[in-house]
Amino acid sequence: MEETGLRNRDAGAEAIGLDNAHTINWNFNEAALYEEALKRGEGEAVSGGPIAVNTGQHTGRSAKDKFIVLSPATEKTVWWDNNAQMSAGQFETLLSDMQAHAADKTLYAQDLHGGADPQYRLNVRVYCEFAWHALFIRHLLRRPATQELSSFVPSLTIIDLPSFHADPARHGTRSETVIACDIDKRIVLIGGTAYAGEMKKSVFTFLNYLLPAEGVMPMHCSANVGPGGDAAIFFGLSGTGKTTLSADPGRELLGDDEHGWGADGIFNFEGGCYAKTIRLRRDAEPEIYATTERFATVLENVVIDPVTRTPDFDDGSLTENARCAYPLHYISNASETGQADHPKNIVMLTADAFGVMPPIAKLTSSQAMYHFLSGYTAKVAGTERGLTEPEATFSTCFGAPFMPRHPSEYGNLLRALIAQHGVDCWLVNTGWTGGAYGTGSRMPIAATRKLLTAALDGSLAQANFRKDPFFGFDVPVGGDPVYAGLLDPRETWGDKAAYDAQAKRLVGMFAANFSKFEGYVDNDILDAAPVIQMAAE
Repeated sequence: MEETGLRNRDAGAEAIGLDNAHTINWNFNEAALYEEALKRGEGEAVSGGPIAVNTGQHTGRSAKDKFIVLSPATEKTVWWDNNAQMSAGQFETLLSDMQAHAADKTLYAQDLHGGADPQYRLNVRVYCEFAWHALFIRHLLRRPATQELSSFVPSLTIIDLPSFHADPARHGTRSETVIACDIDKRIVLIGGTAYAGEMKKSVFTFLNYLLPAEGVMPMHCSANVGPGGDAAIFFGLSGTGKTTLSADPGRELLGDDEHGWGADGIFNFEGGCYAKTIRLRRDAEPEIYATTERFATVLENVVIDPVTRTPDFDDGSLTENARCAYPLHYISNASETGQADHPKNIVMLTADAFGVMPPIAKLTSSQAMYHFLSGYTAKVAGTERGLTEPEATFSTCFGAPFMPRHPSEYGNLLRALIAQHGVDCWLVNTGWTGGAYGTGSRMPIAATRKLLTAALDGSLAQANFRKDPFFGFDVPVGGDPVYAGLLDPRETWGDKAAYDAQAKRLVGMFAANFSKFEGYVDNDILDAAPVIQMAAE
């Protein structure tokens, strides 16, 4: 085996059984990985310096192909209703077969950190079959200083071999694709998919399992910090504006996707961003757009003009989930430390395609926990095969696929932190107004930004509020002409009876979804649920 580049002085490859690889390129920097990826035909150079790659069959996460190893330790701590089991024997067979598959291959190893707070971070070693995967994960995780590499000892190891195909009969998998996590051994095995997001979400899954035991709340959220040091957290599922709204030029960006909240405040898990690019516009999202013209930014499943080598962000023929991956320092106002004080505001984002939710509402702590456990957004027609009308999506804690523990653990942690630090909580609808998708229109981003600015600077909390008749939360009244006409969603509908019917329907969806949590929460959380009987006349 040939070894090149900066590496740990210990025999890391031998420890994980990859010493049969032909070559392991250790800790190549961005330029070297970019060069390797192009030389190996893994992607194409794009005007301005990015690299465009295509992930083939898998253009998103394969949530149903993710497994956690059953053991005495995980049997009682993992939320098995949400996580598929793999036996220890099946995992060992899978690991052995992947080790054999790596024989005579060139691999790229990266030693990185998951977590900006040294007290809680994971030392992550990632072995990649593709150079561009190593570039991606180098962007997305935090890069240790060069002098740290000689003594780096991994506390989590990821082996990522897209060309390996699992055998369901042999490995206990659902298909040829597998993401297998052995929490006890701190190993993740990824095979049968070239979608790079599986690597970063595997790190998130481990942090989601480990940190609650230390009293730290892991969160699927973006975060930023105001000029006065006031931090804000933005929870939201994909497509709700989590990345867009946190990239505010007037506030320092902490991160766009994953954070922890502990005794000393909040901290980013990552060192980069993974932003959706479909219909990306320079005028609407200048900071993110600018990264797509920077050296070594990874453009994943973005259509590129073969002549001009420029991206077409309006072309969703490969996938609506086209993305760009880049290091945080490509954002001009990004935090260098990735750490901040306790948040003053929590924002829960939803893209309500039913047109029922107001553009913003103030939540009590009980309502905040209810909506956190609900994790509501809506898919719109055309984004998935067979979807002809809006469809409600409930992903508890705004990240169910990455939650190895029961949602009540995360919900109770969040509730305690909100109470301890007196945090203001807001629900923001970035979805539709004036009717459901197909009839109404998308909430104007200018209005959303104005309302968010007022919420974060404290002025909106002093406004007059009305009680929403369906959801019971407080909705501001009046204010800036940019958004005043949007604050009462019922008034934006031409057919008020149709609004009431749609609102009742959505309330029913909330109730049906929350029934599985009723035995895990206190009465005040149950009392925070929306009520159909309170409908406006």
